[in-house]
Order: sequence, then C-alpha cells, then structure tokens
Amino acid sequence: MTRKEILSNVRRVLVKVGSAVLTGEDGLDLTIIEQLVDDIAALRERGCQVILVSSGAIASGKHRLGIEGKLKSIPQKQAAAAVGQGRLMRVYSNAFGKHGLFVGQVLLTMSDITDRKRFLNIRNTLFTLLEWGVITIINENDTVAVDEIKFGDNDNLAAMVANIAEAHLVINLTSTEGLFDRNPNDSKKAKLIPLVTECTPEIEAVATEEGTSVGRGGMKSKVLAAKKVTAFGIPYIIAAGRHPGVLREILDGKETGTLFLPMENHFSSRKYWIAFTLRARGRIFIDEGAKTALVEEGKSLLPSGVTQVEGDFALGDPVTCVDPAGNPIAKGLVNYSADEIRKIMGLKTAKIEQVLGYKDYDEIIHRDNLAVVAKQTLKPKTDERAVLSPSS
Repeated sequence: MTRKEILSNVRRVLVKVGSAVLTGEDGLDLTIIEQLVDDIAALRERGCQVILVSSGAIASGKHRLGIEGKLKSIPQKQAAAAVGQGRLMRVYSNAFGKHGLFVGQVLLTMSDITDRKRFLNIRNTLFTLLEWGVITIINENDTVAVDEIKFGDNDNLAAMVANIAEAHLVINLTSTEGLFDRNPNDSKKAKLIPLVTECTPEIEAVATEEGTSVGRGGMKSKVLAAKKVTAFGIPYIIAAGRHPGVLREILDGKETGTLFLPMENHFSSRKYWIAFTLRARGRIFIDEGAKTALVEEGKSLLPSGVTQVEGDFALGDPVTCVDPAGNPIAKGLVNYSADEIRKIMGLKTAKIEQVLGYKDYDEIIHRDNLAVVAKQTLKPKTDERAVLSPSS
C-alpha cells in the first residue's frame, strides 16, 4: 500500500508542533506560526478537522521576561508558562482569525486523563469543538503540573490526545526532516528513514534523547510516542515543521518525513488508556503458562499463574504483569489488592474463598480490563518486514 493510499481517508488530523519549530532568537517566530496556520487552514478547506498540540508557552514567557538558557526549577517553568501561554494563544487567535477560524484552548495534566470520567469529559469537549469547527489548541497545564501529574513532554501528550480524539493521523512537526539512521548532527552519512513498519528496539536505538534549550523532547520521545500512536491503529509522521506547505505535502501523499505504519491488531480506546495512560502501581510476576494464556489465548489472569507480587496497590489499580525474566507482558486493573493477591497467588480459583473468606472475582485481572503489550499481539498493517528503510 502506498503512502497516498494510507492517507487517503484521513479526515481528522492531530498536529503536534514543538518549541524548536515555533521559536527563534526573538521568542515566538511569528513568520513560522503564520506559515503553520496557513497550512492548517488549507487542510480545513479540504474538509479535514484539525487539533493542534502546541508547545511554546514557556519559551514565549522566557522571552517576555528576558530569561536566557534553560530554566532550573519547576516554579520557574510554571511562572514562565503563566506569562507565555496567554501570548501564545493571542498569536494563534490573530493568525487563525485572518482565515475566519476560531480557536479554543484546552490545558491538561496527566491526572485529567488517568481519571476515566474526566477522560470522557475531555473527549466530549473535544468532539463538540470539532463539531463547531473550532481549532482546538492543546498544551500541558505547565502552571500547575508537577512530576506526579506531568506528561513528560508534548510528544507524549499528543499521543494521549490522539486516543481521546480518535485521530486518523498524527503529524509531529519538529526541527529535523524526520527520523535518521544515525544522528545527523554527528554524521554526514546520516540517511532519512522514510518508512518504519514496526517500532523495534533497533528503531528506538537510533533515536537520540537530546532536547533543546526551549524543548524537553528529543527524537527518542517522538519515536516512543509513535509506538503508542501506532498501537492504537493510527499512522504517525515525523516531519520538518519549518518546511513551507509541509502539512499539505503530507496529505497529498508525498514522501515527506518519516511514516510509522499503524498496527493491524491494535488496541481499543479503553485498552489503550489502560496500556499507555495509566501509571502502574506495582508488578505481578506470572509463570510461562499464564503468559501463554494472556498473550496467545487472550484469557484472563488467574491466581494460579501468579508467582510474585511487588508494590502496595488496591483493588482497581493499574498493575503491570511481567514474565519470569521481568519483561512486561500486559497491564491491567486488578480485582484484588496486593496483600490479597499474595495470599492467593499460585492457588486454584476454587481456593480463593477458603483463604480470604470471600470471593468477589474468579480472576486477578479480567481480560476486559487487561491490555497485552507483548510483541506477539501487535503486527504492522503491511506484509513488508523491513524495519529500517533508509532513502538513497
């Protein structure tokens, strides 16, 4: 299947743009922002709905306050974001206004989407804004976010929002042309990889973790975000954000940037939420028989397959299931607490009530609340098996 065929049915696009694209020596690069807005307006004229995940608030605030270099503390970053977010939205509002388009701002923290009710409320709000034709601009709520409720960077935030909004395509606009087979800053022999069929450890290894003075995420975070997005069945493209008309070129099917193919056996929205949004509160070690039951047969996790429990978690908490070697197999919502599981692990289901004095569930984790992340379950939507496809 050609790139043009893959993108032919795209009607809802999530565009993530980083600080390295939006900022220049004088803070926000207004020329680049106008160029980006023109591109998004062109997609709208084609009938595409667009959601924008935009960095730039902290960089804008730093410039307004005359601060150079990296900020050293969370309060400094939060204060800079408080100053810069309003200006960033004003710039976008003015630019989109020239095309007769309205903008809406949504600021999120991790806790907003780990709570299932708030997750669904956000989803309903986004769908309403899309229905009204509003360009939704999303950013992390840096003014209140601390380590426990941070997404880490806007690459991860965009991956989460792609699930919430049920996007058909995610485009990550960055300061490079895409993913290279080695760091282009260190080697003139570096070649662009136009196609990634599967996010393997080899692919992750060629991506660097280097950020910039105005951005948190390097190429590594973009590849990890691609892994999450494609697991939900959405194609993902990394491309040069400063290239004029880059969004139109991508939707035209041109070989622009790096395309990550979506997985064929992808997660449902809820299981994606469990696998990639919720943070595990502990680990459950399972034996090889339980691993086969979960990965190959799609069954629930029973007490008999559990060999060890780590952490202190309660009923309903997200917990990672690992094989005897400690490799992650699945993540799910447990039906029993850590202490309860320690008492019944290795036992047959019939023994639960005898040991605990009650039996609310047969399963430690029911398959409906279990997202299997083992490699065997995810296959790319193509017969091609090449992982690296460098351009000539």
